[in-house]
Amino acid sequence: MTNDETRDAAAEQKAIVNRLRRAQGQLAAVVAAVEDGADCRKVVTQLSAVGSALDRAGFMIIAHAMKECLGDPGADDDGPTVAELEKLFLSLA
Repeated sequence: MTNDETRDAAAEQKAIVNRLRRAQGQLAAVVAAVEDGADCRKVVTQLSAVGSALDRAGFMIIAHAMKECLGDPGADDDGPTVAELEKLFLSLA
């Protein structure tokens, strides 16, 4: 892996972690809203935002794995197969 690829991978990982932390904050807001007896429409709207944020993080993780696998298809590693990536991708759909 070149220095540029290492930097890109680190930036992608940071973006994924940031997205997951945002989702974590949104989920904390949902919990607080439920505890406070907030209007169900507000809670469901916030919960939907959490689900979307997690889906986006999942897509980012899968896209990152696909780039790694497709970037070096002959590599001998324990990375996911194309079939496994497809299954993961479809699990988010």
